[in-house]
Amino acid sequence: MNQSIDIRPATNQDVNELYILMMQYIVDFYKQPEPNENELKGLITHLLENPSAGLQLIAEENGEFLGFSTLYFTFSTLKVKRQAILNDLFVVPHARVKKIGERLFQRNLDYIRENDFSSMTWETAKDNIAAQALYKKLGGNLSEWLFYEIK
Repeated sequence: MNQSIDIRPATNQDVNELYILMMQYIVDFYKQPEPNENELKGLITHLLENPSAGLQLIAEENGEFLGFSTLYFTFSTLKVKRQAILNDLFVVPHARVKKIGERLFQRNLDYIRENDFSSMTWETAKDNIAAQALYKKLGGNLSEWLFYEIK
């Protein structure tokens, strides 16, 4: 693995660069409408100011942001412990051969284990075969629970 890539928690100095990465993730990768800049930067800032709400990690090499992940924290009543939701894991296309996604995932997994969370859950698009292969390789299993959504 490329050790020159630093995987670290986001800081207040990262807001603008992280915003750019998140825009690529939201608009370019998932083809969603462009979010309001103040709202997206507000979300980043909220997580920085409220570490009990979640954690964003950054993958950086020589000052270039190559990827990020977002964990949101909630609770599991059945396990009577905190639970983490890996809501986002994104690596810029030109850096995907560097195993950054794998390292971001592992760092999140290490975090929840070190902090005694009940589990980490995540979802991915049905057609995101590359992500599904990565998650399976890293030990992820389909949940016994079904995921529902209402808009």
